Amino acid sequence: MSAFVVPHDPDWKEAFFTEAAEIEVAFGPSPIKLHHIGSTAIPGILAKPIIDLLGEVHDLAVADANARALEELGYEIMGAYGIEGRRYFRKTDRAGRRTHHLHIFEVGSPHIERLLAFRDYLTTHADIAADYSSLKAKLTSGDEPSWNGYVGGKDPYVRAVEPRAIEWYRKLRKK
Repeated sequence: MSAFVVPHDPDWKEAFFTEAAEIEVAFGPSPIKLHHIGSTAIPGILAKPIIDLLGEVHDLAVADANARALEELGYEIMGAYGIEGRRYFRKTDRAGRRTHHLHIFEVGSPHIERLLAFRDYLTTHADIAADYSSLKAKLTSGDEPSWNGYVGGKDPYVRAVEPRAIEWYRKLRKK
């Protein structure tokens, strides 16, 4: 196993709920709906030990207005960080290890559907999840795996699965 990915930890689910509760308190009366996304939300697969949270707000101004409250929780304000319509925040522990990523989009953003569809598709399709986990293991094996190689190596797989995941997700939601 590499420093990038580790076996799934069932405690990640509780870590999500704990962090989500803190964010909701920080947002006060401003509504935010939070979801656990990313590989830590998919049982049984290798993952970076970083909790990814997806936040839905009715207006990005809500995220902007609460950015300082997130800073007080230890988040770094990253802006859109390359994705239009997103507010991105990241949190690091005292040892300098990244612990959380928070991606906030407006309700109705196609990114919300894409992220939730991928998570739910892999959660219910064990064969696809196993393939993804195997790819992660391969990308992080060897003497000196690189972060860019890991991220770049996953991207084609994710892009290939996403259309099927979104189609499946839409059909499921119509039922």
